[in-house]
Amino acid sequence: MRKLRMSELNRMDVESFRESDKIPLIVVLDRVRSLHNVGAIFRTGDAFRIEEIHLCGITEQANHPEIDKTALGATESVPWSSFSTTLESVEALKARNYAVYAVEQTTEREWLDEFEIPSDCDGMAIIMGHEVSGVDEDVLEAVDGCIEIPQLGTKHSLNVSISASIVMWEIFKRLRSRLRK
Repeated sequence: MRKLRMSELNRMDVESFRESDKIPLIVVLDRVRSLHNVGAIFRTGDAFRIEEIHLCGITEQANHPEIDKTALGATESVPWSSFSTTLESVEALKARNYAVYAVEQTTEREWLDEFEIPSDCDGMAIIMGHEVSGVDEDVLEAVDGCIEIPQLGTKHSLNVSISASIVMWEIFKRLRSRLRK
């Protein structure tokens, strides 16, 4: 066994990535304040070839140098849009027939490992909330449901970029067959 060289990984260039089929998944960042978290989410979005990222409220624009430090160029490959509020993003997604789910701990949630992507939608969107206060209450009223990651330890939450990565991976596994390569 040996580690693969970068040339052996057969990764596509940015232009090929932009033209490739995407997983019909949009990640919505609801007031995520950490530039490192935003960058990490972009990098994971690139890895799973998601469709887009929505940057809402106080979430910094993706052209910030501190975001790119963590994203390692993924802000160039993963399309992104900016919205003044997360509710504007939700409205735009619903107009496109996307199922919109917040990743949040609520009284009415579906466990991630039991969650089924609705079959009557054209795509899926997940909302990741502020590092301290989570997804805003008014946004929770507008979504189709909530997904919670099962946790068995003593802490009540995971870092937002880790949570986003876990949820993206689960959705990627279910939608991967839609990619032509």
